[in-house]
Amino acid sequence: MTETGPAVTGRRADGSAGDADYGRIGQGYAAYRQPEPAIAALIEAALGPAGSILNVGAGAGSYEPRGRAVTAVEPSASMRGQRPAELSAAIDATAEALPFADRSFDAGMATFTVHQWRDLEAGLREMRRVTRGPVVILSCDPQLVQDFWLNDYAPEVLATEARRYPSLAHLGAELGGSVEIKAVPIPLACRDGFNEAYYGRPECLLDAGARAACSAWSFVGEDENAASLDRLRRDLESGDWDARHGALRRQPHYAGSLSLLVARP
Repeated sequence: MTETGPAVTGRRADGSAGDADYGRIGQGYAAYRQPEPAIAALIEAALGPAGSILNVGAGAGSYEPRGRAVTAVEPSASMRGQRPAELSAAIDATAEALPFADRSFDAGMATFTVHQWRDLEAGLREMRRVTRGPVVILSCDPQLVQDFWLNDYAPEVLATEARRYPSLAHLGAELGGSVEIKAVPIPLACRDGFNEAYYGRPECLLDAGARAACSAWSFVGEDENAASLDRLRRDLESGDWDARHGALRRQPHYAGSLSLLVARP
């Protein structure tokens, strides 16, 4: 039987359908969240030979494989407007209500998005419904998020991230089939500006644009964020940060919470 998903309501002014308001925080997102080639290669390998790919919560188009037929779904108009000209326009829809027939795509992908869906289980069911082959999800392991040094400076930011990210085991159980989970090493000069990407470049987190491109900061009050930044700035100026973490400035990769989940039917 051919079906499409149910309607989803409660979207924000720009169409954002999850807990983050990208009409407010997403204006400069694409400048900071560029695809990291090493991560992109892992995603492409996980997608296998799929010719038609659905990208759910596609944002500004990071990690969409070039040279394949990619259909992107993104509810936020702000994010859709930042997609590079060489990518196809994204469809205004949500993960929980994908406007496609059953088994429409060879593979599905979702990068840095499942933690923001209004109804995670419904979105995962929809991805599995419309996908014939593997579903590939780039996310973070909530059990490891707070192990990052940033927790010493902005504990509520990382506590927010840990609360929002679903467990990898839960993602796998909902998608079903054969599930493989891999830790993703983060390169020192990572082009994709999520929090852990700055593991050896702490000064980058003093940039308001870099923080705005990591949605967890938007859930913490301005005064608390300012205090966190003051602590980090003081430790950088005094050398205390380098005394404790300076080796990270020369460490080629960081093994943090970033993970790739591949669920094959």
